[in-house]
Amino acid sequence: MSTPCSDPVALGLWHPLAAIEDIPPSSDQHTRLLGQALRYRKDAGNQVAVFDGDRPLPVTQAYGYVWTCLGTPARPLFDLPEYAEPDRRNVCAATVGVRVSAPRAVENFLDMGHFPFVHTGILGVEPHTEVREYQVELNEDKDEILATECIFYQPQAAAGASGGIMADYIYRVPHPYCSVLYKSCPTDESRLDVIALFLQPVDEETVRAHALVSVIDTQSSDLDIRLFQQTIFSQDKPILENQLPKRLPLDPRAETPIRADKVAIVYRRWLRAKGLQYGVIPAAA
Repeated sequence: MSTPCSDPVALGLWHPLAAIEDIPPSSDQHTRLLGQALRYRKDAGNQVAVFDGDRPLPVTQAYGYVWTCLGTPARPLFDLPEYAEPDRRNVCAATVGVRVSAPRAVENFLDMGHFPFVHTGILGVEPHTEVREYQVELNEDKDEILATECIFYQPQAAAGASGGIMADYIYRVPHPYCSVLYKSCPTDESRLDVIALFLQPVDEETVRAHALVSVIDTQSSDLDIRLFQQTIFSQDKPILENQLPKRLPLDPRAETPIRADKVAIVYRRWLRAKGLQYGVIPAAA
């Protein structure tokens, strides 16, 4: 059995547990978070309560998911204003268990270099393998990372796409265990589709990966959107589970970076500055 978390940074974060629509009403559900057994229950009014034993925990219901915090929340949950736009399709697309740490999963989500080799024919294809120069900024006021000017050729950028495009990407990391991707919308050049990855650290080397898809798409069914995202997950899962070490090394000398890893370098530096311990291999003193 995993040891409960003692990292104050991780304990002060909001963590996702489940898609609200997937929780059966008036029935206790059980999960684990940061090595701790929890239960949660949805009432007839669609409100969810979360408990650590008999102790009620803080709860936020946002972006289709229920979130909780095992300690005292250090700050409110990050904002995702696109979710409230009335013409968007907001789909809780998948929840997948993966034997990997939450920071490793976030870093994989940020990596464009694997698209042609892991998501062949969908998010990438040879010979279009180059990761072009892009920009990365750490916004200290918002305490989040933003990577812009990310451009990559994709044969099928979304469930509703009908041909290859040069996709514009913006990566946002507003939470140590969550990342948000904004990408070209195949059906409206003036808008951006949103794909968010919310990681629930079951323990230091296991996660439940929750995906939100928020798109401008009047053609695809919810099932189409879910199947597309689940296909991507199924391709990433074996790669992640075979990556060693499972925890993310924060020592800058631990793994050799390349140009495509620019956002990952900033992400690791950000985690080091926060003093995060859970799911990582801390840098040597």
